[in-house]
Amino acid sequence: MEKEITLNQDELIEYVKNEVKTYDTLEISYNRIFLPTEVIDIEHYVDENELESLNLVLQVNGELLNDTIQLDLIEIKEEIVEIRHIKNEDDLTVLVVEDV
Repeated sequence: MEKEITLNQDELIEYVKNEVKTYDTLEISYNRIFLPTEVIDIEHYVDENELESLNLVLQVNGELLNDTIQLDLIEIKEEIVEIRHIKNEDDLTVLVVEDV
């Protein structure tokens, strides 16, 4: 089942913190990049300067590139266009980010 949700940037961060789990698939479209990945780890923290970070450790599922990367979602949230969140084969959520 596919559902589409339109969110602002802050709602997108909250969705990822609350709904995305280890081994879920995220297909992230940001800037001019399409990044098909599997979630290896999610870490949310606030440092001593009150700066929030949402780090995702991702396994890239590309045809030419299969590498593990770390991505701070808060750092790129203004560039995100869409995220396709796949929990299993039958559960797809398309997260469309509103223009600010």
